[in-house]
Amino acid sequence: MTTWSELPEVLSIAGLSHAYRDGMLTPTALVSMLWQRLESAPQRGVWINRVPLERLQAYAEALADQSPDELPLYGIPFAIKDNIDLVDLPTTAACPAYAYQPEQSAFVVRQLIAAGAIPLGKTNLDQFATGLVGTRSPYGVCCNSFDPEYIAGGSSSGSAVAVASGLASFALGTDTAGSGRVPAAFNNLVGVKPTRGLLSTSGVVPACRSLDCVSVFALTAADAERVLQVANVYDATDAYNRRDQPSPVPPGFAGRFRCGVPKPEQLQFFGDDAAEALLAEAVAQLQAQGGSMVEVDIQPLLDAADLLYAGPWLAERYLVAGDLLQSNAEALFPVTRDILAKASDLSAADAWRAFYRLQDLKRQSDAIWRQVDVLVTPTTGTIYPIAAVETNPVELNSRLGYYTNFMNLLDLSAIALPAGFRGNGLPFGITLCAPAFADRALLALAKRREQLAPHTLGVSETLSSEFPAADGDDLAGFVRVAVCGAHLSGLPLNHLLTGRGGMLLQCTHTAPTYRLYALPDGKRPGMVRDDTGAAIAVEVWALPIHRYGEFVAEIPAPLGIGRVQLQDGTSVQGFVCEAAAVREALDITGFGGWRAYLTRPD
Repeated sequence: MTTWSELPEVLSIAGLSHAYRDGMLTPTALVSMLWQRLESAPQRGVWINRVPLERLQAYAEALADQSPDELPLYGIPFAIKDNIDLVDLPTTAACPAYAYQPEQSAFVVRQLIAAGAIPLGKTNLDQFATGLVGTRSPYGVCCNSFDPEYIAGGSSSGSAVAVASGLASFALGTDTAGSGRVPAAFNNLVGVKPTRGLLSTSGVVPACRSLDCVSVFALTAADAERVLQVANVYDATDAYNRRDQPSPVPPGFAGRFRCGVPKPEQLQFFGDDAAEALLAEAVAQLQAQGGSMVEVDIQPLLDAADLLYAGPWLAERYLVAGDLLQSNAEALFPVTRDILAKASDLSAADAWRAFYRLQDLKRQSDAIWRQVDVLVTPTTGTIYPIAAVETNPVELNSRLGYYTNFMNLLDLSAIALPAGFRGNGLPFGITLCAPAFADRALLALAKRREQLAPHTLGVSETLSSEFPAADGDDLAGFVRVAVCGAHLSGLPLNHLLTGRGGMLLQCTHTAPTYRLYALPDGKRPGMVRDDTGAAIAVEVWALPIHRYGEFVAEIPAPLGIGRVQLQDGTSVQGFVCEAAAVREALDITGFGGWRAYLTRPD
């Protein structure tokens, strides 16, 4: 039996789960190795408090009689924003004078631990979750995981950097104005801002209790989905929790879908030409994925965003820290203190005026969702150096909320996704949003996008560590195999790859010398070499050598494994079919591949 001698640089949930199932890793071993990493990791202002080693060991040992088949988050390490209660540690909301010791963990945290997850500690944040920059904390500035001279994004800065730096597999944040999305964009992560009230906020220090969401940072949409499934439990003790109202994923999200794009004059990049170019590339990718692009007027959304810090929701923030502001103002971070102090000037008439205005804007924004299934925007128009934010903290912070501040006010669901890198190496991200309870649809679309463009996503960064390169272009200990048919991502037999520790390397095409046939049983495709053929869409996977034989043994005749030439001239192992078997089969070469054939109109 092989074991891991060291942790990979990035801790994907899928990768750790495969290692546990294959007996290569135990939770106790993980804790031991991860503790060494935590102790030696560069100090980027990530943590406020960490769980002691002996307590981590106790969490791991409690899993000894369980298995990853029983617990969906078995042995998965995670971080918690320090405005969310963990019974082992104080909750500070990044304000030492406010700190308290919770009697129990937050409702969501309890669900995750019960599912096998191991909490590592409490992460830094913009004080009282007020800010989108990650610099407003007496516990220090949280630095970007790619360039410490730049902001990590806030307020959930520490949670995002913990995942991006390989210190945790996922992390909890909160999102009132964008705090679960902006740090994701700045650290090349997936950030899920679920439907308002979908996840319980019991045991969460409020920012604006009527708007707050618990958010999830992860390396991939599939990882985020697993966490969301565990955390999504109705909590009758939370007055703002809402029972899930799942609707089927729109059929178009597996084929054609209507994708809204803001009018050009409503897009703001604040001089960041690289971000503008990357958005254009992301839109083109969505179009290639099946999106029918529709230009929409997002002015009602932008107008709603303006209300967030100029209406009664600012007074909501005051409810949390107002007493401290009155009794010990110096305990608050200066920028936070100045923001909250403005709430004392608001009247009940101001509140009702804002409520009326928001209701009008909600009605106007409904027109967008009659035109499109999903809206794509930049997560932020740009990113700033820490020094610039410290010089101009309010204006630059406001710019970062341009595409995020409206979503909870208008009851939208959203997911932030990686979308490439600027020339200076800093990540760029996009956000997909839709009406409330569209969370599953957004995750489905995000997972499909990852499968079609894995090179742009955080998961691709794991390949250098989980699949270390051997001499030449091979992967040590792994076999490259090209698949089509039901083994493709998201289709019924894909688990035969993922269940054996397989990882998707690329979505590509064969050389233009193959034909694809639908075999008579209607369930399988057969790919045959034909010099008059075409390029066939395939996925290339890396499969552990020690699992490859059993994978091949399950392939039924007339299919088999042979050498398949790819469009770049290289060749890999891949599915082939006996030529005699296609004499009565339907030639589907012109359909564009098996997935396209399955989604063809009747």
